[in-house]
Amino acid sequence: MKKITQILFLFSLLSFTTYAAVNDFCVADLKGPDTPSGYQCKPPNTVTADDFVFSGLVAGNTTNTFNAALTSAFVTDFPGLNGLGVSAARLDIAKGGSIPMHTHPGATELLILAEGQITAGFMTPFHLYSKTLKPGDVMVFPQGQLHFQVNSGNDKATAYLAFSSANPGAQLLDLLLFGTSLPSDVIAQTTFLDVEQVNKLKARFGGIGIADS
Repeated sequence: MKKITQILFLFSLLSFTTYAAVNDFCVADLKGPDTPSGYQCKPPNTVTADDFVFSGLVAGNTTNTFNAALTSAFVTDFPGLNGLGVSAARLDIAKGGSIPMHTHPGATELLILAEGQITAGFMTPFHLYSKTLKPGDVMVFPQGQLHFQVNSGNDKATAYLAFSSANPGAQLLDLLLFGTSLPSDVIAQTTFLDVEQVNKLKARFGGIGIADS
């Protein structure tokens, strides 16, 4: 009986070792569904070095409502990240631009300022943590916390971001409030803004459900 137990343990160990060896990575098959545990793996014989290299973190177009651009290297752009719990992005903010209040429910964010000046911060129910950053500064935004970045300098600003998720997602407060079908009068009642101002913001962000002011 003891020998059988030892043999079973040996087979379990070998099985575990083999599993670990062939699952050091799982390059995403983006043609399949995205599941809570990530995408399905591409067949190993189709994986190449290109799956582990991303060359797309170039300057984005900042001609938009926020005067800012995020160029992502998430799993949907960079399949080699699948299942690794990490991703990156480039942030470009023109003079006077900003990234409005937003959260990443599933990821912590690390910002490394490369050029310009950014004032950034995050909030808890009890405190605001804000700092004006210079090139070389690094700031972390804990998972799920409402945070922002504003170009507070006289020129464009560029930063690189790292996330603790292959697909961090984002919820922008402005778009959630003013870019949806939530009625203007409801927004006014819950934010204490005037309906006229809510309608103006809805028009800017493409929302519907505009009420008579």
